[in-house]
Amino acid sequence: MERFIEKFIRYLEIEKNYSRHTILNYGLDLEEFQRFLGNVPIEEVDYLGVRKYLALLKEKNADPRTVSRKLSSLRSFFRFLSREGLVKANPTSAVASPKLDKHLPVFLTEEEVTRLIESSLPKDEAGARDRAILETFYSTGIRISELVGLNIDDIDLISGIAKVRGKGKKERIVPVGDTALAAIRAYLNLKKKESQAVFLNRGGRRLSDRGVRGIVRKYILRSGTRQGVSPHTLRHSFATHLLNRGADLRTVQELLGHVNLATTQIYTHLTTDKLKSVYDKAHPRA
Repeated sequence: MERFIEKFIRYLEIEKNYSRHTILNYGLDLEEFQRFLGNVPIEEVDYLGVRKYLALLKEKNADPRTVSRKLSSLRSFFRFLSREGLVKANPTSAVASPKLDKHLPVFLTEEEVTRLIESSLPKDEAGARDRAILETFYSTGIRISELVGLNIDDIDLISGIAKVRGKGKKERIVPVGDTALAAIRAYLNLKKKESQAVFLNRGGRRLSDRGVRGIVRKYILRSGTRQGVSPHTLRHSFATHLLNRGADLRTVQELLGHVNLATTQIYTHLTTDKLKSVYDKAHPRA
């Protein structure tokens, strides 16, 4: 099975242009399935074999979302093998995905976002960097991986746009608000180390995902913001506040870099208060 996995991973790297993180997860999922199979040849895997594997995961109390992801990895793998003529049939085609509870994303109110951002003090390079990170997150709604990957040339400080590389290394253009642009300029003016990366750690190297999470956590504690908040919460807040203020779903989809509109539609569940407010004001018998 190893040579089949290697072929599939090369396909993901070269043809699909998937990110290193995504490819790593695919590899780990397939290696786990390989251990489950033992000496069973991949050509002999059938529907029942896949079902037994999923049943084993359930016995180990694996989270339904984890099971769903692993099944998705297997589906992609066997689709590739079937298309390449390496197996006669796709044993995952008739396997149903586990039902998942819909979790509404956590978001902050506009006042909470303001308090969080204002808790950073841009008095020195580190403080200016932190303020620029918080402002950029909320202004653009970009993912943490997109933020740490930003280079100086990616941000046009005059026109107020930035080029980001999203999932699958797909590039998109996002607008950057005036407040965030001012914070980025202030940081760049104080930045001592020359680097193509925008956001640097104290050692002068590109900030990591973990480093950014630590920065955001610091200001969550400082501002007294409720727990369970992360960099991704600012992305959720960005989307929710846009919809609350009248932005259409398609525009928000483009800004977030979602491939499917269904992914963006989860935010419509968060705007119920806004809808009720409009209803109460507009309906004669509300």
